Amino acid sequence: MNIKNIKMNSKKYFYITSVLIVLILIFQMSPSIIHKAYSATAEELQAKIDEKNKNIEALNKEIQLYADLTDKTSKEAKTLQNKIKSLTQNGKMLDSDIKKTKSQISVANLAIQKIGINIKSSEDKTSHFRSVIEHELKVIQFNEDTSFVENILGKRNLSDALVEVDNIRKLNENLGKEIDSLKSEKQILLENKTKKEETKKQLTTLQTELSGKKKVVEENKQEQSQILKETKNKEQTYQQILAQRKAQKEALDKELFDYEAALKYTLNPSLIPTSTSKAAFIWPFDKVIITQLFGKTSASKRLYVSGTHNGIDFGAKVGTPVKAVANGVVAGAGDTDLTCKGASFGRWILIKFDNGLAATYGHLSVISVTEGQRVTSGEIIGYSGNTGYSTGPHLHMSVYDASVVKAETRPSVSCGGKIYRMPIAPVGAYLDPRVYFPK
Repeated sequence: MNIKNIKMNSKKYFYITSVLIVLILIFQMSPSIIHKAYSATAEELQAKIDEKNKNIEALNKEIQLYADLTDKTSKEAKTLQNKIKSLTQNGKMLDSDIKKTKSQISVANLAIQKIGINIKSSEDKTSHFRSVIEHELKVIQFNEDTSFVENILGKRNLSDALVEVDNIRKLNENLGKEIDSLKSEKQILLENKTKKEETKKQLTTLQTELSGKKKVVEENKQEQSQILKETKNKEQTYQQILAQRKAQKEALDKELFDYEAALKYTLNPSLIPTSTSKAAFIWPFDKVIITQLFGKTSASKRLYVSGTHNGIDFGAKVGTPVKAVANGVVAGAGDTDLTCKGASFGRWILIKFDNGLAATYGHLSVISVTEGQRVTSGEIIGYSGNTGYSTGPHLHMSVYDASVVKAETRPSVSCGGKIYRMPIAPVGAYLDPRVYFPK
């Protein structure tokens, strides 16, 4: 081994040692610097999110207060004063609900900004780790240009040789740590990007809800105005209207039952899901409150000509988003109040699902879909309400064999020969909804 080789290896030793020290410093310090560069802004956004969430909690309490007052009033005597009082309380609840939705939209926007900062931070860290790894690989490649034995023999003393061996070992250990850090940061980056897309979808849903709830507010105002116009603010006139609507409701019930009972039909079980299969439906609401079941119930004999309830009722305050319970196509939508106000479904939607079942959604305040439109499970199709013949805000759902139910247009004797349009099915085609919802 000549002097020239010893000098060259000494330079290599100095180079590797110097680069190693620099790389270790960069590895330790840079992620911390990158984190500090973004954390302040992320913390500011989180503080705003926390403030908005506190506001949402307060609004939730306010909404529940008005909802309880509305529910209490609706159970009191059916007087004009109580009806106006109920609509006023409902209006205040809806206003608070809109404020809540706006706050939720703000939270979603702030969350998207925060996630964006986290993504940028991860991208910078990923770029940093790639750069460090690239430099370390170059050092290792530089070292491998000369054999390990030649490196050891070229040292002036054993101490130098051992130091270089230790440096190379540290370099390789460091490389392993950085590769692990790179993998971890890439996973964080992927999770943040997924979270951002999910939050964007949530934001779109909230914006849709805000638009729908604004329509519900307008409907509530129009109903209040219409009642005052019809009654001229006189209790006697209001009671006469209630009696007339009840009589029309009973007459229309009998008319429809007689017509549907005369329709010939035999259920083909192979066309619909079985009760032992996976749930055919999801729930139409996030919070499920069932107020009346299918069939003979404590109220069915009193409320219906047939003596049975042909669907299932869900308790829900006015303006609650209603979801499609499965994938399907809107086979009809309408408003029976245009023909016989307060006598039937009110605003309704009929959906035929891909699984062979169909369902009517009744008493809606707002319809958000159109006939022929394809809907997916969980999609908002409307908002619950109190239209048609309803003793309080709720959603009525009837479920059928989809092969026979259809939206029919017919003149109604009980409604003075006026034309109504609503879902019609043979009596035997009405199915118990509980069979198809999650257990």
